[in-house]
Parts: sequence; C-alpha cells; structure tokens
Amino acid sequence: MTTLAPQPTESKPSAVSSRNQKLIPSRPRSAGYRMGNWIVGLVLSLGGITMIAPLIWMFSTSLKTREAVFSLPPQWIPDPAQWDNYLRVWDAGPLLTGITNSAIVAVSVTVVGGAASALAAYAFAKMRLPYKGVIFLGLLTAIMVPFPTLMIPQFQIFATAGLVDTLWPLILPAIFGNIVMVFFLRQYLDSVPDSIIEAAKIDGATHLQIFWRLIFPIIRPAIAAQFILWFMAVWNDYLAPIIYLNSPEVQTLQLVIARFNATYASQTDYPLIMAASCIALVPVLTVFVIFQRQIIESIALTGSKG
Repeated sequence: MTTLAPQPTESKPSAVSSRNQKLIPSRPRSAGYRMGNWIVGLVLSLGGITMIAPLIWMFSTSLKTREAVFSLPPQWIPDPAQWDNYLRVWDAGPLLTGITNSAIVAVSVTVVGGAASALAAYAFAKMRLPYKGVIFLGLLTAIMVPFPTLMIPQFQIFATAGLVDTLWPLILPAIFGNIVMVFFLRQYLDSVPDSIIEAAKIDGATHLQIFWRLIFPIIRPAIAAQFILWFMAVWNDYLAPIIYLNSPEVQTLQLVIARFNATYASQTDYPLIMAASCIALVPVLTVFVIFQRQIIESIALTGSKG
C-alpha cells in the first residue's frame, strides 16, 4: 500500500505583501522636487503664452476701431466689439476669390498627391522592384535641394508651356507626390508584416486590392497626419503663388491678404487686415479639428515605435 506524500502548499504572500505595501507611507517629496515642478510649469506657461499671444492679439485687433489699435495701454478686450469689420472685409477685396483659388490648389494637391505618395510608399516598402533602394535614396537626396534653386528653371518650363498666371504651376509639381510623405509612410509600413501581403497574393488579390483593403486602413492615421501638415503648407504658401500668379482672378488667399496689407496699412485700417487673416485661419483650423484624432494616434504610434 502506497501512501501519498503530502503536497507542499504554496504560500500566498501576495495578499499580505500587498496589505503591507498599502501600510507603508509614501515617501514625502522634497522641497527641491516641488520647486523643480514649479519652475518647469512656469517656463511652460510662459512659452504657451508667448506662442498664443500673437493669435489673441490678431483676433482682438480684428474687433477694434482704427483708433483703438494704437491705444495705450493696449486694449485686449475691445469695448464695444466691431463685428462689422468681418462684413467690410468681403467688399474690400476679392477675398472669396482668393479662398476659392486656395481651396482648389490645396485640396487637389493634398488629395491627389497624398494618394500618389501612399501608393509610392507601398511600392517602396512591400513590392519587389529592381533598384528600388537606389531610386528611394535618389528621392531622399532631392529633399536637400532648396526650392529657390529650382525657381528659375521651373518658371521657364511653365512659361514655355503657357501656364504662367494659372493655377497649374502650383498643382502639377505636387500631384505626383511628396517625398517627405513617402518617406514617412514607408517607415510606417515597416511594422506591417509581409506575411499578410503574401497571403493576400496567394488568394488572388492584386496590389491595388491589397493596398485598398489591407494597407490603407492600417496607415490611415499616418496619412491623416501628413495630410494636415501638407494642407497647412500649401494653404499658407506665399512664395510660389507670387512667382506665377499676377491677375487678381487667379491669386490665392495669401496674395489677397498681402494686397490688403499693401493697400490698407497705409490707411491704418489694421482691423480690416486682421479680420481677413482670421478668416484665412478658419479652413486650417477646420481641417485640424476633423483630423486631430488621427494625428494624435499617428504621433503616439510613431513615438512608441521609436
């Protein structure tokens, strides 16, 4: 007859230890630690105020009278607020035409160029192409070339084609993609395993079907982040439009505001100029609010990968 040896019972230190841990008083933070937090908070607050103060001053000035702009001490809250400045600005210049032209350029460039950049990033990251590493390195080298060195030859090309004083010189070079966006999306796609693409190819899916059904949902936050950054750059661009656009009918919003500045600054009508600037800010803020969730997700994922 065999006897069973008693099995050692496992001790349960977790409950006791957790209770003891609760009884241990937290270590009091030193005065130097609290002072450091106060200093960091003060520096960050000053930085935040410094960055947002020009925006507040712009909006405040847009609601003032001409005389109140130069009052001392500065009047941050206009009393009474001159909301009619936002009505006068539409009759002072072709503001609506500028908004329409800027929207045509920004939307066409970011949508078409963004799609081209995403497809190029997929090709560089997941497709088997000859010399794709050399080609990608050549594209990265092109980032080092500043735009002022390309202005004259590019202007001659568009002048020969008869496209100067139209919106095409602002649209055509960008709809084929953005190198920075291609680089960012290619790095993002490195985290996507090749096995799902190979499995889709075995199931008979084409590369376009794989990109649209598998890749695009994965990289959508990264595309949204790059979309808003690119949209802001195109919307606020001033150098390229002033080179190619002369007629008021084709000028973008930034050129219209520059004309406002040249015309009404001599009349000290700064509230009108600031009202036009505030209106120019609305589309960018709208796009940011729409895509802010995707932007935060993209930045968070990029930070966790780093």
